[in-house]
Amino acid sequence: MYLYPVWIRLWHALNALLIIILIITGISMQYTDKDSSIFIVNFAGAVKWHNIAASVLTVSYIFFIVMNIVTGNGKYYRISRKNFFGDLVKQMKYYAYGMFKGEKHPFPVTMESKFNPMQKLTYVLIMYVGLPLIIISGIGLMFPEVTIKRVFGISGLILTDILHITMGFLVSLFLVIHIYTCTLGHKPASLFRSLLSGYHEPEEE
Repeated sequence: MYLYPVWIRLWHALNALLIIILIITGISMQYTDKDSSIFIVNFAGAVKWHNIAASVLTVSYIFFIVMNIVTGNGKYYRISRKNFFGDLVKQMKYYAYGMFKGEKHPFPVTMESKFNPMQKLTYVLIMYVGLPLIIISGIGLMFPEVTIKRVFGISGLILTDILHITMGFLVSLFLVIHIYTCTLGHKPASLFRSLLSGYHEPEEE
């Protein structure tokens, strides 16, 4: 079934590239000084490319939100309270041991439901909480003059930096887990092929 239109696939590929650039440059800024020490990329280069990738990511995120509204793709991210936690536990049990025993997926992909309960919760937290926070905190670091000076006696810039680094770590962790879960399709390469063709490969009956 055709589940991944061209705009989603292109947006997904661009986001993956941008996040990798942001991780590499972010780590480089963390462990590189302005004078001689170089970890992966020199400090000036890391700052430059981090800011460029962050700006493109911000535009890409706005595009994602707009397209979700225009195309109706946002319906896949809506969480219904009915049976959600029970379904979430069922999905966790499947990932914990069910799939290793050859059990069928409790929530197969359909045109009405693209994500299982765990994916839906994770994607909502990343796309509608994590990314907005990392973008807002990034803007605060890029333009420190707009950052609140002090919060409860603590520098607002330091708190913004901590928030940005924390969100960056969580997004990096999500990327690693996301790549792993992409190997859990019908075959290890099935979901990767889907991102190229747009067609989801169903599980064998």
